[in-house]
Amino acid sequence: MKLIKKVVLLWALLFAAPVVAAPSDFLVSTDWLEKNLNNPKLRLIEVSVDTGVYERGHIQGAVNFKWHTDLVDPVKRDIASKENFEKLLRQAGVNNDSTIVIYGDSNNWFAAWGAWVFDIYGVKNVKLLDGG
Repeated sequence: MKLIKKVVLLWALLFAAPVVAAPSDFLVSTDWLEKNLNNPKLRLIEVSVDTGVYERGHIQGAVNFKWHTDLVDPVKRDIASKENFEKLLRQAGVNNDSTIVIYGDSNNWFAAWGAWVFDIYGVKNVKLLDGG
């Protein structure tokens, strides 16, 4: 019985470690964004579920990444290839020293998914706007 408890505790600690190691500044507030809007290294990216949201209005300076075509390979139905993703970043003006803030509609559902794609490809300094 003690062995089972130890194994369960070990598994719990192993799965909790990545959560504990998550960066504390991943979410940024609208106040933070307002204070940093004029930072030349800031890049705003909207990733919304509703593809017309960006056209109806967006945060000044933001670019639109269409989740269903820009971040996805429509043939393979997988995330965009690294080459296509890097091209998209270059077109958006993202550099190695950029701070990227991603936001979107529907409680940031696709924005969070977009942030995951950035993470998959090792892009650093990516933040999610708290509240979308």
